[in-house]
Amino acid sequence: MYGALCKVQEPIPGRTEDAVPTTSSPTVKRRRLAAELHACREDAGLTIDDVADQLEWSAAKISRIENARVRVLPRDVKYLLRIYRVKEGGPDWDMLVTLAREAHQKGWWHAYGDAMSESLKTLVGLETAATTLRTYEPECVPGLLQTEDYARAINRAALTAQTDDEIEKYVAVRMARQERLTQSPPTELWAVVGEGAIRQQVGGVEVMLGQLARLLEASYLPNVTLQVMPLGGGAHPGMAGSFMMMSFPEPADPDVVYVNYSTGSLFLEKPEEVARSALIFNHLCAAALSISQSREMVSHAQQELA
Repeated sequence: MYGALCKVQEPIPGRTEDAVPTTSSPTVKRRRLAAELHACREDAGLTIDDVADQLEWSAAKISRIENARVRVLPRDVKYLLRIYRVKEGGPDWDMLVTLAREAHQKGWWHAYGDAMSESLKTLVGLETAATTLRTYEPECVPGLLQTEDYARAINRAALTAQTDDEIEKYVAVRMARQERLTQSPPTELWAVVGEGAIRQQVGGVEVMLGQLARLLEASYLPNVTLQVMPLGGGAHPGMAGSFMMMSFPEPADPDVVYVNYSTGSLFLEKPEEVARSALIFNHLCAAALSISQSREMVSHAQQELA
């Protein structure tokens, strides 16, 4: 089934990826269920309006279900499967109803409640299940490699009406996200960071010294690759801004590209969008300093501040 989406497999330059078990996430389950239900509807030759008329639901509800914007009750999945003529009690029926139940489970991030926006919950839900993360950050250290003090300074500098308590909760979420790098099996992280991110004195000298030390330490983890894009490197394809690509162990879960900007965020899933992002990331890796040269630059920046 699952013919609605196709996984674009773009290898990380210089690294072989093996499918390994990872932390389950209700966000990924909801996304897979949405695509499966979309494929079932198309296999049945029905439009969204056809289904809405038969169930006396709004077309918008069907659309939100198929775009994974809402969690769908197992009861509603059964209603849909009957219309799509999926055999009741058969393997496909059981698999989709089970997905609906698993999509309703709560992830670890729900404990942080209002400290997280809906887009952040989606990001963390996807990130938790990902086996590989590829990120490009031209202006700041990637969140998964930030220290508490650096993350706190970044949030205080943002033009948002956050209280100190809200900032602390947000920092706690960011620190909890980093545990994926040291859990077993750990997430693979490949980060290309702009030189400006290691030169900008976020939070002052002491905070930045701690952050640079953290970058150096993380760069030696076997599952972390860090490269620096030098300011003198000229124009490159990543100048449009930061992004992160997430890859999952199951072929049924296509890659997702996360793009964050000042007033919101986007999750790109179209094959052509994912393929374009993978191409950009490959070019960034080729244009950035080598791993050893990147460590040297971070070390030099550290010495200049000390």
